[in-house]
Amino acid sequence: MAGIDLGKTSREMIRNGTWTFKDGTFYQALRLESGKAGIVAYDGDFHFPEDWSRAERKEAREKISFVLGLNMDLDSFYAQISDSPFEFLVDEFYGLSAPASPSPYQALVEVIAQQQVNFDFAQRTIGNLVKLAGEPVRELYLFPTAEKINELGEEKLREARLGYRAGYIKSLTELYLEGKLNLELWDWGIDRAIRYLTRFRGVGKWTAELFLAYGLRKNVYPAGDLGLRRGIAKIFGKRLKEVKEKDVREIIGPYGEWKGLLAFYILCYDRKTEMERRKR
Repeated sequence: MAGIDLGKTSREMIRNGTWTFKDGTFYQALRLESGKAGIVAYDGDFHFPEDWSRAERKEAREKISFVLGLNMDLDSFYAQISDSPFEFLVDEFYGLSAPASPSPYQALVEVIAQQQVNFDFAQRTIGNLVKLAGEPVRELYLFPTAEKINELGEEKLREARLGYRAGYIKSLTELYLEGKLNLELWDWGIDRAIRYLTRFRGVGKWTAELFLAYGLRKNVYPAGDLGLRRGIAKIFGKRLKEVKEKDVREIIGPYGEWKGLLAFYILCYDRKTEMERRKR
């Protein structure tokens, strides 16, 4: 049975300063509904601050399981892509689950920060934002609350090198706090959710699809993403310009309930090969 490889999974997470992976243990700074904050550790077992109640530990356990995809049935996924052009990805990334965000609001901010920039630069800007507005918890930070980001203002947000994306984050945060932007779309269908989200300035189809995948674990993927198109081009021996959004959907769509995870594996393959190419 394929278990979740914490090392591989954490390497694909956004390095934002809210978590770390050391000596086989994953550490995440969390703020709970009760207002308590602390660091939760997971090494196959969960380890909590001593003063957390049973209910608080249950909440934290569910959050970390969601973030790391601990309940993901990788064996079924690997069986689905066996005897396909993607079969080699099993050996390449065995044990990798798709990480998710601890909260929908954090997911929205991090997805907006990734617009029109490469992943490494986006990670740096998100890390800058966390240090600018987050609350330190020992060597880690809590991700900034919507209230704190709203207090900063757009000009202060630009200090994180977010560029024009700072304006989007500020305006969407205001709408979220006013109750005019609903991010709790857990029970919504994907098409309905995309139509709703793309009504808001700063949220296009790519952003909506990535938010739904990363923030809510919906079975969807940003088919127009450059890395995804480039990964498919590499796997099928095509030139990038030959792979359009519709081609991505036609290739990945038949994998049904596993299409979102397959898209993530392809993105990871593209990141890995691009990094290797730059090192040559």
